Amino acid sequence: MSALLRPLGRTVTYTRWLHLWIGVVIVGIWRYIDSEMLWVPALLVGAAGLVPAVRTAEGLQARHLLFAAGDTERESAVVASRSASWGDRGRVVLWMELRLLLGTAVAAATVQLPGTSEQLIRKALAGGAAQEGWLVPVAGQYWWYLPLAPLPLLALYALVVGAGELITAAARLLLGPSAAERTAALEERTELLLERNRIARELHDSIGHALTVAVVQAGAARAAGDPVFTERALGAIEETGRAALEDLERVLVVLREERRPVSQRPVLADADRLLESARDSGAEVSAEVSGPLVRVPGPISREGYRIVQESLTNALRHAGPVPVRLRIAVSDGWLALDVSNPLSGPPSTAPAGGGGLRGIRERAALLGGRAETGPADGEWRVRVRLPLDGLG
Repeated sequence: MSALLRPLGRTVTYTRWLHLWIGVVIVGIWRYIDSEMLWVPALLVGAAGLVPAVRTAEGLQARHLLFAAGDTERESAVVASRSASWGDRGRVVLWMELRLLLGTAVAAATVQLPGTSEQLIRKALAGGAAQEGWLVPVAGQYWWYLPLAPLPLLALYALVVGAGELITAAARLLLGPSAAERTAALEERTELLLERNRIARELHDSIGHALTVAVVQAGAARAAGDPVFTERALGAIEETGRAALEDLERVLVVLREERRPVSQRPVLADADRLLESARDSGAEVSAEVSGPLVRVPGPISREGYRIVQESLTNALRHAGPVPVRLRIAVSDGWLALDVSNPLSGPPSTAPAGGGGLRGIRERAALLGGRAETGPADGEWRVRVRLPLDGLG
């Protein structure tokens, strides 16, 4: 019983009732113009559905009147945008005709059924002649009319709830996104997820590198006990932390969609500061660069910088201040990055499944390249090849 009466306490039941009433206003107006040619409103409503902007108005009405407040489905279930194709227009025409049909039935029942209940009560108590103009005229005087009086009201209740559910289902079908709109929404969501993934990698690489350098520098300064070395270590920590804060600020500006200018993301030409940071941490870093870095496209150069950063971070984090060799080569339409360092333990202890290495492989794959990470000849190596045209 509580389930049957639950719609009485839901606001959406009454907003759906109102929505159906709004659809038949044109019928009420037309009755004053011509009470016989009642097919004209259906023709006018169908013609209105061909106007692209009508889909926007109908979508907004459906969102706010057919769905409960706070319903997360309504934004995706019903589209509030102009018709973009004849298929959209056809669905809006069907929607308008169905809304007019259901609305007319509900409006007539809303007027007639309460009147029928009133007739039953009057006939049961006072009798009198049958009233004209009602769909169900009640004649005669019978006491058993009284218990029948609630039935028309119950029928109205069932009709309003049922028609509300039906018109809501029709809105999902006829005012919902088309195949093209669903594809566009899926592409937009995919782009958003890719952008979030890129931002997550940016933060992981930048902040992870800064924290690794700070930990290594602090540990080395404590072990050395040399004021000069400690001063140099603090300077390296400060510089690395400042760079990480710049990266963090740039990411936050993007997330907040602020319109103020942001600092440029570092490229391979800025890799010297990574090398200096690693050297200040006690690592012996040797670098070899061949080929013109200026010919490397911006997106590839920026991702290459992050790959080098993550490779150096992994070397410092897992092997400590060990000798590290970096080779950057630009030739034959490819960018080659090779970072290697001695293993500090058996190959099984190498971080082959770490999130940073996974990020390196993801960056390379997105640019059409490939990345190989793992132990080789007593060293841990990161070898990456990226096509300069980004197509691989």
